[in-house]
Amino acid sequence: MTLPPPQPRAQRRYARVLSIAGSDSSGGAGIQADLKTFSALGCYGMTAITAITAQNTCGVTGIHGVPPEMLRAQIDAVVQDIGVDAVKIGMLHSPEVVRVVADAIRTGALPHVVLDPVMVATSGDRLIAEETVDLLVRELFPLAEVVTPNLDEAGWLLGRSIADASALEQAARDLLRLGARAALLKGGHLPGDPVVDVLALQGDPVLVRRLQSARIATRNGHGTGCTLSSAMAAHLALGLPLTQALERARAYLLGAIAAGADVTTGHGHGPLNHGYAPVAQQSFVTDRR
Repeated sequence: MTLPPPQPRAQRRYARVLSIAGSDSSGGAGIQADLKTFSALGCYGMTAITAITAQNTCGVTGIHGVPPEMLRAQIDAVVQDIGVDAVKIGMLHSPEVVRVVADAIRTGALPHVVLDPVMVATSGDRLIAEETVDLLVRELFPLAEVVTPNLDEAGWLLGRSIADASALEQAARDLLRLGARAALLKGGHLPGDPVVDVLALQGDPVLVRRLQSARIATRNGHGTGCTLSSAMAAHLALGLPLTQALERARAYLLGAIAAGADVTTGHGHGPLNHGYAPVAQQSFVTDRR
């Protein structure tokens, strides 16, 4: 009697999100904020650390880059064993690091890449070298599903300042011309109420979407950009399309800001309350592979 060939065994797995970013010793931004966000939204978080920073709520006092070969080893170890459903990229401080990350994304065909081109901390400290910017745009913008600069970072990328909310849409369109498939330009650093964000998506014509919300009075804004981009990556890993992932991520960010608005942590810009409404870690049935 001939037995039928064994069938693939269904198994359960988590939504897996990899953060490729710097470590924040104060816990409010970087990979620490990313992991808190992934967990709060029901995903399984993993990291590949690009740099170790000495920082707190008042500023950055030191940056120590991880050797590029060690960064690549971290990414390969995770991809080859666990797998990746989405990637959040944060601080990439040198050209060598940018090349390693771009090559790893291409080689592994890593999906749903959210690129948060971290260049300037909330305190105003510059976190990457100027010569890295052109390479980052050339190598990583085309690989990302969406790029998410804040105003200072977008101004650096475009070579001009963005003075008010009326300039957001054109700036977002110009980011697409640099090679991005989609660009989220965050207006939280602009004065006034409401806060306006603009999402531009490649197309003919370009699709532009504005999102706005009431400003939350707080000095605790450390890690807002990291949190929003990692929340978008989490929702993409959970299967949502980009616009819906942004809506959910933005709602989570606003809740985290509000929940931590009146809490004192340190003497400067404090962190958000990432764990204000945690979701149980979710798992999915999938074919074994």
